[in-house]
Amino acid sequence: MYSYLDQAPVQAVDIHEGLDNTIMILKSKLQNGISVRREYAPDLPVIQGYGSELNQVWANLLDNAADALDGKGEITIRTRSGEQDSVFVEVEDNGPGIPPEIQSKVFESFFTTKPPGKSTGLGLDISYNIVVSKHRGDMKLYSESGSTRFEVRLPVNFEAK
Repeated sequence: MYSYLDQAPVQAVDIHEGLDNTIMILKSKLQNGISVRREYAPDLPVIQGYGSELNQVWANLLDNAADALDGKGEITIRTRSGEQDSVFVEVEDNGPGIPPEIQSKVFESFFTTKPPGKSTGLGLDISYNIVVSKHRGDMKLYSESGSTRFEVRLPVNFEAK
């Protein structure tokens, strides 16, 4: 969204750079009572992907986590290499969690838990499509009271799949 705007659509993407740039853009929302902890894998490979669209995914996940914390709590961002030439990015917050009865709906278009006017209900739907349809990856939600974690799996080179 920010660091790759003037580049070709598919390019070498440094996940850590994209995450750091997104954190910088959202800095005003991610301050005061919210701390951000980075647990980055030192050996995370550069991937082939749509850099600006992946930054949009990170922005949606971080923005939602900040909203869930309502000004107080911690967001942890983890990266790691996975099997079969893939990387994982996790965004976790220690907010109230997403009730089990609505977890299956979070990736649906126009679904939101936010009050009217606060959200279009498209952020997670768009993010899911960027990860799954465009990058041939996967996106999962794990949530309980005190922990909501979105896990994104991206192939190192989705065009080779």
